[in-house]
Amino acid sequence: MRLEGESSNSNGTSRPFSNGSGVSPLHKAALSNSANGTRRSSVAMNGSSTTNGHSNAGGKQRMSYFGHDREEVTRILIQALTDLGYNGAAGTLNQESGYDLESPTVAAFRNAVLQGEWTEAEELLFGGSTEEGGVSINGPGLALQPGVDKNVMRFWLRQQKFLELLEQRDTGRALMVLRSELTPLDQDTGKLHFLSSLLMSQSIDDLKTKADWDGAEGTSRYQLLSELSKCISPSVMLPEHRLATLLSQVKRNQISSCLYHNTSTSPSLYQDHACQPDHFPRYPTKELTKHTGEVWQVQFSNDGRRLASCGIDGTVIIYDVESWDVLQSLASSEGGICSLAWSPDDTMMVTAAMDKDAILWNTLTGNIKVRLPRFGEPVSSVVWAPDGQTFITGCLDKEKNLRQWNTRGELVYDWGRSHRIQDLSVSPNGHFLVAMECETRIYVYNFVTRELEYELDLKEKLASVSISQNSRYLLAHNVAGEARMIDLDTQETVRVFKSGEKAGRFVIRAAYGGANESFVVIGSEDGHIFIWHKDTAKLIEKLEAHKGCCNSIAWSPTNPSMFASAGDDHKVRIWTDMADKSFKPYTYSESKLR
Repeated sequence: MRLEGESSNSNGTSRPFSNGSGVSPLHKAALSNSANGTRRSSVAMNGSSTTNGHSNAGGKQRMSYFGHDREEVTRILIQALTDLGYNGAAGTLNQESGYDLESPTVAAFRNAVLQGEWTEAEELLFGGSTEEGGVSINGPGLALQPGVDKNVMRFWLRQQKFLELLEQRDTGRALMVLRSELTPLDQDTGKLHFLSSLLMSQSIDDLKTKADWDGAEGTSRYQLLSELSKCISPSVMLPEHRLATLLSQVKRNQISSCLYHNTSTSPSLYQDHACQPDHFPRYPTKELTKHTGEVWQVQFSNDGRRLASCGIDGTVIIYDVESWDVLQSLASSEGGICSLAWSPDDTMMVTAAMDKDAILWNTLTGNIKVRLPRFGEPVSSVVWAPDGQTFITGCLDKEKNLRQWNTRGELVYDWGRSHRIQDLSVSPNGHFLVAMECETRIYVYNFVTRELEYELDLKEKLASVSISQNSRYLLAHNVAGEARMIDLDTQETVRVFKSGEKAGRFVIRAAYGGANESFVVIGSEDGHIFIWHKDTAKLIEKLEAHKGCCNSIAWSPTNPSMFASAGDDHKVRIWTDMADKSFKPYTYSESKLR
């Protein structure tokens, strides 16, 4: 189509925790041993024994562990064993190594937060003197991360104190905390006003609902401890579930280094991870030839069971993905259908046509539900709101070009802008509506308030836009064969994908695809399909796909080993990870990158 102008529990015994998750038996032991003077070694304030944070456990010289700090590794293992519920093993490792998971002060601080002893918690955190088990613990406080604002941490602690007093219906003391403890910290005025409004809560349930808070007996104290721990130096208080975090980072690094990784299954820790190219959908295994003209768009249903295609012949053909039989043929336009969109539940579809019509269809019966009032210019694009109650049309007219409709065909909202819309995309979380004009500009709206948040001039005539499933990244494709991945929050270009082949005068739709949307895929005017690794922007496949322009590519939302392409040769091609030796398309060849 041409362009226009997740704690585990050990056999029911005490629940293991770390940091913001709660108090484990090991943590309690650390506190009690320090208080009664029975510890075998002096304990430094940073959670390790002897001087400067280094330990001479058992009098032995400290050695590294395959190049890693031995104390760090041991403390992380103690925490991990505790997280797994192996408290006996954690205690044994603590005894044998001489390394403590955390110092008495940290253990006392943890206990103070979880028990709601707010004055003691502040003294332990920032320095002071407090009594625990009849023994005075003095110290300068816990070492914090660089740049941490102590008043922010104080605010968090005192806010929890304030909310708990309200929960106890002690409004007088709560008001005193607000006035004499929270307000002098000179924090967010808006937040103070919000906390003040909670004094008028009609009930405890009303308080919890308004504050989005589950009370002292819920998880709020654990969440508070978790947030506070992020501000404390990790040498003092290990970040939560540190070993699990490190293992996740290892997996992510292996996945990002694997160009052909195309599965949502987590890699095994037993061996290094590598996917083979033959397990990637680079083979054309099916050819669908029901269209009589150029095919402009393909799109899988959201459940992945059907595939719809449309084009210049004015027909939408819906295929069963299992058998590739035609389920419906929706004929409506003499000028060609340039865009289609499945409803979130797949029971409806909106089509946009060159003959200035937009139609809402029942995809189960093939019947028209609603035909919208005729537009002044071709309807270029359609997209559904995530709730499935409304949809948006984009039109090339200077008026009535960006409008929202309900499923009864009633106009819900008209943005009243003068830009002529070529393509649309709505973020899955319902926050952003992106409208691409027919020239170089992109308009990003807050879809909830309908206000324009910002606009971008990309200095090149644009061909298509799409948004990632995590609602964070916009993919903007231009006619020079370049796609920009843009952070919708920061407006910054994150990566650029260059094919070297122009889109020319045509609408060529770029898309994310594969498992976890690990790839960016774009067609070209020369009939090629380009596939890049999204995180590295490395081109991994260049496939010969169609005679003439390859207009659209759609990756199955449920099967990462399948995508479909549409071209000017009147064909829809299905690509999978297994070659059908009997299928001999005229353009089939191995990847051009081999």
